[in-house]
Amino acid sequence: MKTTFFTPLVARLTIAASLFCLADGHAATLVNNVKGYTLDEAGKRISFTNMVIEEGKVLALDVQPDNHHIDEVIDGEGKVMLPGLIDAHGHLLGLGANLLEVNLRDSKSAKHAASMVADYAFANTTQDWITGRGWNQELWSDRAFPRAQDLDNVVSDRPVFLTRVDGHAAWVNSKAMALAGITKDTPSPVGGEILKDSDGNPTGVFIDNAAALIEAYLPSASSEIYEQQLHAAGEHLLANGVTAMHDAGVNREVYDFYLKEAVEGDLPVRIYAMISATDPDLKTLLANGPIRDKEDFLSIRSVKAYGDGALGSRGAALLSPYSDAPHQHGLLLTQPQDMAPLFTTVIGAGFQLNYHAIGDKANHVALNEFEKTFAAIGGSELRNRIEHAQVIAPEDLARFAELDVLPSMQPTHATSDKNMAEDRIGKDRMKGAYAWQTLLESGIPLPLGSDFPVELANPFYGLHAAVTRQDRDNQPVKGWYAHEALTIEQAFKGFTLDAAYAGHMEDTLGTLTPGKWADFILVDQDIFNIDEKDIWKTQVQATYIAGKNVYSK
Repeated sequence: MKTTFFTPLVARLTIAASLFCLADGHAATLVNNVKGYTLDEAGKRISFTNMVIEEGKVLALDVQPDNHHIDEVIDGEGKVMLPGLIDAHGHLLGLGANLLEVNLRDSKSAKHAASMVADYAFANTTQDWITGRGWNQELWSDRAFPRAQDLDNVVSDRPVFLTRVDGHAAWVNSKAMALAGITKDTPSPVGGEILKDSDGNPTGVFIDNAAALIEAYLPSASSEIYEQQLHAAGEHLLANGVTAMHDAGVNREVYDFYLKEAVEGDLPVRIYAMISATDPDLKTLLANGPIRDKEDFLSIRSVKAYGDGALGSRGAALLSPYSDAPHQHGLLLTQPQDMAPLFTTVIGAGFQLNYHAIGDKANHVALNEFEKTFAAIGGSELRNRIEHAQVIAPEDLARFAELDVLPSMQPTHATSDKNMAEDRIGKDRMKGAYAWQTLLESGIPLPLGSDFPVELANPFYGLHAAVTRQDRDNQPVKGWYAHEALTIEQAFKGFTLDAAYAGHMEDTLGTLTPGKWADFILVDQDIFNIDEKDIWKTQVQATYIAGKNVYSK
């Protein structure tokens, strides 16, 4: 299918013929005195000491300056140069929102989290709703889900809506439930669960699709709010060396917002956006065709679908019951009868389908549906993906390579989940869990990301977790199921070339080789020649996109 360069939008947005033209003509820039690393097109690591940039793209590496007309010289001061890192799965505006609302990631208990909410509410008296994200009961001493009463004790006059760290549960106060009309008689929706106490009263925690019962009453996001979120997230990513990201699930409003920002040249990082499969306008957006702007700041040619929930909230769909909750199998968010029409619609439109699947059942049914769809209408060449692919039945591991379905994985999920994953699924099922090396050895590329704001956005945390299978306190000492660890070269490829490939962007992104965009970072240490335990400590000194400095420390 031919990719459209914004032409579906001509009726709504006037796009000048000079869109994204470079103002500085053919001026060449030399970046010298660097310890540079990149991959070649075969994925082999190469090193260099200087780079020439022309019209925002790499012209050559390791040149004799006298052989080129150089208009500007950037002294790298001996720092390490790497390609700009690509996060293959994140939530851009979600990160921005997280940076602008109460952050509960460091809460020690439900009471502590509630006190953080109280402090935020006191400092933001004009907000009609108090929102936040980051709580994780698995890190609290009692490991128990919080309750509405915890919040009622500190904020009772305004509704409170707090998203769990994984985005698959919400904790609310009584005011929020009252506004939404939630009572003991409210049934749990398909694909969701309202947690209730022994008397049948809602406790204040809503799992997966049940959270939508409350979300429907949240204030609608405005373009102004999107702007604030976009630029807060952009500044954060650039400071951490991320120059491109795959936005895993955008609705029609965000789709239009990104198009507007791209036309105005105001996107801070490169975005590969996945349309949300649940958006009512999905077929209309598919009919627009793939979109890719000429400067590669925005590409839209994929759809994010939702298979199940998360392991921490026991929403991940499992083939057998949870080991620590024998009455639970998790939740399928897309029902089996709806899968075939969805796969046929998306893949039939020539769009890549990226299917969220964490539990072994969700992964199994997704692989089955991909296989059936390919046999019926083709589409395996679209580089379809399973997002997360965390717990896989061992017999399904080889099917990713057999079907050319990419496992898009997030290394810090393993180090965050190590304290509860085996409790949830038992030791036997761990054979197919967080199986990075096994999948890579099967012959399939392994795009890596962070799933921010579920995890922190710093890609060096992901590189460290991928290589060590340890948290940043070096635990466990020998690594968690360390046989599935990656080498630093494999992990680096996951955050560069494999991520670019997963977004159909390897022709212009992912490496610092001639003809590709000069997206690069300067960092303070050589990640290929240091103790692996120190990779996460890497600090970004400067970030460049298309040869232009967009962040300096």
